[in-house]
Amino acid sequence: MNPANKLLAIKWVHTLIWIFFVAVIIYILYSGIFNEINIYTWIGIGLIILEGIVLLVFKMFCPLTIMARKYSDSEKDNFDIFLPNWLAKYNKLIFTTLYVIGLILVLIRTLF
Repeated sequence: MNPANKLLAIKWVHTLIWIFFVAVIIYILYSGIFNEINIYTWIGIGLIILEGIVLLVFKMFCPLTIMARKYSDSEKDNFDIFLPNWLAKYNKLIFTTLYVIGLILVLIRTLF
């Protein structure tokens, strides 16, 4: 497989994983807003915590971004994923904020 095809494959995998984690974050937020907390909410919280640990281990970079860097010298924030550049740039800020809001709501609903 040539480098362009390897980058394309990484972009597809990265985008699909991103969609999965965004769905998990939205589910956690939904659970907190509508007090629909169940085992899937807690599994989702655990998955996001694991994702956070992976990002910390890789110095706040997704391992797929590190892999994709071998096949591109682009300076764009979305070189490794099928997202608009502005969303790729602010991805962590946007979805960490949504996750924290959802987590706080879930914890409030659970504890009180």
